[in-house]
Amino acid sequence: MWWFEVICHNTVVSEQISPGIKDFEGIFSTMKSNWPENWDTAVAADRAHVWHHMTQHKPYETTDPTVMVEGRGLRLWDAAGNEYLDALSGGVWTVNVGYGRKSIADAVRDQLIKLNYFAGSGGTVPGAIFAQKLLEKMPGLSRVYYSNSGSEANEKVFKMVRQISAQHYGGRKSKILYRDRDYHGTTIGALAACGQQQRAESYGPFPDGFVEIPHCLEYRRTDGTDAPFGEVAARQIEEIILREGPDTIGAMCLEPITAGGGVVLPPEGYWDNIQALCRKYDILLHIDEVVCGVGRTGTWFGYQNYGIQPDFVTMAKGVASGYAAISCTVTTEAVFDKFRMAPDDPMSFFRDISTFGGCTAGPAAAIENMRIIEEENLLTNTLEEGAYLGEKLAALQDEFSIIGQVRGKGLFWGAELVTDRITKEPVPEVIMKQIIASCRKQGVLVGMTNRSLPGFNNTLCLSPALIVGKADIDEIVNAIGVALRDVKI
Repeated sequence: MWWFEVICHNTVVSEQISPGIKDFEGIFSTMKSNWPENWDTAVAADRAHVWHHMTQHKPYETTDPTVMVEGRGLRLWDAAGNEYLDALSGGVWTVNVGYGRKSIADAVRDQLIKLNYFAGSGGTVPGAIFAQKLLEKMPGLSRVYYSNSGSEANEKVFKMVRQISAQHYGGRKSKILYRDRDYHGTTIGALAACGQQQRAESYGPFPDGFVEIPHCLEYRRTDGTDAPFGEVAARQIEEIILREGPDTIGAMCLEPITAGGGVVLPPEGYWDNIQALCRKYDILLHIDEVVCGVGRTGTWFGYQNYGIQPDFVTMAKGVASGYAAISCTVTTEAVFDKFRMAPDDPMSFFRDISTFGGCTAGPAAAIENMRIIEEENLLTNTLEEGAYLGEKLAALQDEFSIIGQVRGKGLFWGAELVTDRITKEPVPEVIMKQIIASCRKQGVLVGMTNRSLPGFNNTLCLSPALIVGKADIDEIVNAIGVALRDVKI
């Protein structure tokens, strides 16, 4: 609410917004009439000065960008007065507990007044308390390194692996295995480990030592056998490990469920085989939970669905539901020990800094975010409503042959669209955009694999906030149904 209060100079308008969403339309009109420059000022300023993520700006020469001004629960309103049901948790799987959480805003405000910042070379109360609370949810892990984005959290792991290699293996065990279709961030190091070719295109050359392994999407298997795919996929990885040399590989970096690469669930037995390979060849297992973490799949973390024990876990997005910037790189004590085994060596500690990893807003918001998830039983809601969402999507699949496969877990679902179920020919990306636009016109925001996988940007993506109810799900699925009825292939 601070933005409205500043712009409107603390008029009665700012006080009227908080009671609820049902009166928003009237408030919207009142606000426009009480603000002489009106919302067009913000839209014009955005159009003239803001460089948006993942956006071609040429169309903004003749059309206005969308400027969001208010959020409550799962609902958003833009500067044109349009209302949306957000089925993407902020567009990028972030706002897990929904919009308008006053208790989180209050927790951040109170903490910032008390102490807003101290460098990560020291400690703060919220940083210490959240680390303890977080690790209580993650048996076998014991240390939290703070930074402020998922990309940065993953970069920390890559640096840790390289330093471990340098100080304990003579620099030889430094390679990182990453998986086709997985995504780990937008920095150059993270893009070196990017399994989405279009995301990385034009940004090379990349650092050496990153090796791709095959994806685990059984729907798109190419081995030509009917053997259990969890075993086939693991065998393909082992062949790469042996080709590269196990003594050269420091870590394997994987999403528990591939997110932007098509919402890919691992086949049965896959994770057991991955864990076995890592132990067999002394490879550290790095699980990227930036999307799946903090409740998205109905467990605190996605890897906990599969009974594995990682050496590193990274997280960001849902940690504070977007109310403050925070990311965490979590490790075992065994990993941590490798950086304190030679105290007489002035270079043995982890020589890294994340300036805003020392901001107290992040852990303060994360503590309250976790309390909300626990006290409102949102993990249970995720499982129950996620099952309902899966049923509704399966019914859509029965109705529309364009849906080749529906897959998901908790409140994390994808529907892969094809022109033919037999050949599995992917629907062109232009058709996907028509479907997204139709849903948006109906007031529902859904996502898709977007400029990531050449020829395979054909999966609709759904990740509503963990507070979603059946009526919301019905609205989401109905909008998709309308869009599919109208689409012309």
